[in-house]
Amino acid sequence: MTGSRREQRLGPVLADGVTCVPTTSRDNAFLIEGDDGFTLVDVGWAKAPDALECAVAAVGRTLHDIKRLVLTHAHPDHVQGAAELRRRTGAKVLIHSADAGWLQAGRVPGEGRAGWPGKVIDRVPLLHWTPVTPDALLADGEIVENSDGLRVIHTPGHSPGHIVLLHEPTGVLLVGDAIVHKRAQVGQGPRSLAADPAERSHSLGRLPADVSAVGFAHGAPLIGPAVGDYAAWLEANGRRGPVM
Repeated sequence: MTGSRREQRLGPVLADGVTCVPTTSRDNAFLIEGDDGFTLVDVGWAKAPDALECAVAAVGRTLHDIKRLVLTHAHPDHVQGAAELRRRTGAKVLIHSADAGWLQAGRVPGEGRAGWPGKVIDRVPLLHWTPVTPDALLADGEIVENSDGLRVIHTPGHSPGHIVLLHEPTGVLLVGDAIVHKRAQVGQGPRSLAADPAERSHSLGRLPADVSAVGFAHGAPLIGPAVGDYAAWLEANGRRGPVM
């Protein structure tokens, strides 16, 4: 694969050591560089490990430099490639305890979506994944071990164990599917795809507004002055104060 094609696999740098990696045209993962290698936030679909291999090659590294995989939640577009990535890298897989059962089951359960469109798509075998037993369970408020300061913020609603991650050294916020950025608009995804839409909205009160950049699983990151769009949306949609 040519160098130019490899470079296409790298997205924007959100801060020193925090890079967006588009795994498809609409899905993002994030690489965080630490002393022992990379922490990867989310994987993506089944073919995502190939995109990630190109991304780390573009910065002169290999997949074996990914030491841990932090999953924001157990939905197929975030975890379907997790088993293969762990096979290739030996990376530890971490997820919030409330989503661990879904990850191990290899699919979202029938009660895992609020609306019938979500329930229907979860029956489709192509949207299931190879079951993965996590190596460690995450809890609200903890710093992910050896992750260079990645703090867990539990934001249930989209799934019971959905988490947002704050990279404290740089102030970058990685929001998973708590918020999306589509058509240049910040907002929440379809209610039917959430486990509990009311709880999802309530969890917005746990998100910090004062951040340096925002990385979305779906949509372009907000960097620099554009972060104001996130802060304004958060204030207008029920933010009740900082996490800590």
